[in-house]
Amino acid sequence: MTLALLAIAAILLVVAVTTLAPKVGIAPPLLLVVLGLAATFLPFVESVSVPSEFVLAGVLPPLLYSSAVNTRVMEFRRDFRLISAFSVVLVVASALGVGVVICALVPGLPLGLGVALGAIVSPTDAVATSIVRKAGVSPRIVTVLEGESMLNDASALVLLRTAVAAVGVTVSIWGVLLDFVWAVVVAVVIGYVIGRANLWIQSRIPSVPANVALSLAVPYLAFLPAEHAGASGLVAAVAAGLITGMGAPRYLGPEDRLTQTAVWGTIELLLESGIFLLVGLEIPALVNDLTSQGGNVTQAVVLAIVAATVVIAIRAVFVAWSLYSLARRNRRLPEVRERLSEMKDKIDGGELPDDPRRARGPGRVLVRPETAKSPDAAAPALERWRSMVARRLADMDYLAAERLGWREGVVLVAAGMRGAVTIAAAQSLAFGTPYRSLLVLVATLVAVGTLLIQGASLGWIAARLGLSGGATDSDPDVWAALQADLAKAGLRHLQNEDVAARYPSVVEPTRAWLERLHAATEDTSAFRLTPDHLSLRIELIESERTWLVHLQGEGTYPSDLLNTALAQLDAEQLSMELRKG
Repeated sequence: MTLALLAIAAILLVVAVTTLAPKVGIAPPLLLVVLGLAATFLPFVESVSVPSEFVLAGVLPPLLYSSAVNTRVMEFRRDFRLISAFSVVLVVASALGVGVVICALVPGLPLGLGVALGAIVSPTDAVATSIVRKAGVSPRIVTVLEGESMLNDASALVLLRTAVAAVGVTVSIWGVLLDFVWAVVVAVVIGYVIGRANLWIQSRIPSVPANVALSLAVPYLAFLPAEHAGASGLVAAVAAGLITGMGAPRYLGPEDRLTQTAVWGTIELLLESGIFLLVGLEIPALVNDLTSQGGNVTQAVVLAIVAATVVIAIRAVFVAWSLYSLARRNRRLPEVRERLSEMKDKIDGGELPDDPRRARGPGRVLVRPETAKSPDAAAPALERWRSMVARRLADMDYLAAERLGWREGVVLVAAGMRGAVTIAAAQSLAFGTPYRSLLVLVATLVAVGTLLIQGASLGWIAARLGLSGGATDSDPDVWAALQADLAKAGLRHLQNEDVAARYPSVVEPTRAWLERLHAATEDTSAFRLTPDHLSLRIELIESERTWLVHLQGEGTYPSDLLNTALAQLDAEQLSMELRKG
């Protein structure tokens, strides 16, 4: 009964904070950490100690899965090289840097445990990036940070496991690399299989509640086998989420997508908020654990400040180098774009490229010669070429429009907050590990400190740099172009002979209505929809959705606009189906 009351109180607190925090200009996660810490001073509230398995195996898989499902996949692909560098190279550099410095400050601390602490405090947190999104920074910054936070857990946890195992023994660098490759590759394979199986099964289940129930199990269906195989369960959950997110418009019905979006949004809110609340509640227990073993809290605070300073400094150097490398690559953008434009002109003229060419640099083009030159084979080949070149040109436009300069670099550094992964990883240290209580408290203080200090200042930094308010892709001209593109898909469907045969009396009125609708001269409420009109309109929506999926692959339009358009098509189809009866 007491547990139920506490759960109800926590939910009510989350709702209140989520509602009130924006009005006072404070990000809800930060306020929840403070409230959790303040609550421990009340006589009837006890400090808590959260098992690491609860966070690592219970909370993080669904959170990372949900984040991956909603990832801007096209933008994620465009910056995959940068995201990978942040997720692997930066984690290793931060872990080694923190390890060396902490070992120099704590006499007798094994280097392996120092590196273990570095691995614990190195990964940024997927939950913490919600603060970044609310700061209103550019979509590209959000994509890079979200991608980093989803993938760096594997690097950090593998490095943590290796560093702890290395205490007192010799560990081969090749063994570490093999362990990492196994953890990632096996996890990706398992996540891919689970994601594809999820889409296949859900596409064949007519019940929306049943599909929602299945979606709740998917992150754990990916996580558990991966962990059992010695791979990264979190990466498996992310891979399953990416596959599900990419395939959902093609395999799932509109009601399934809209319902699952609402359900997962609720789950994400409760889990995210619950983690931050628990962080505040847990600090007194960690302090008591350290002092009971004769530890020095002041030393822990100093070490936490040093560790946070080291990871921020290394991150700053790494970001500066990454931006310099991007700037060098971007100098070739005009040259690459010119080659792509020439290729596009040839393809538009019906000419197949017949010699392999490579354009290196951003948006590189890999051109493979076609072996079949018959007219029948040429048409699909031309379409494949046209789609590939369009995608590469869209990449060029994106990279040119969303350049990362020094101001964006400052935000990337300031946004490197730690969170639930850091705390859970610290508590995963086995009892009996030397200096365990000290290491756990230091890691927790780093997570809380970066959340409160960097999180509270991030909005101010973004505003001072003139980067706030840019996290949307709401250009009215681009939106109008997208609507016109979708309208063309619907009009192409009306040209099919079988459509005219099935709906002889409504094709032409529907054509005129659709043209006026997408010209913003008429809306659906101004048109009298008979049963045949409704049936035909549903077919048109399906055609527009199919074309939208194609546009997602090309990357011509921003992912946010495509997602908005998809949601509108889903809502319109559901409305039509209800009116049809």
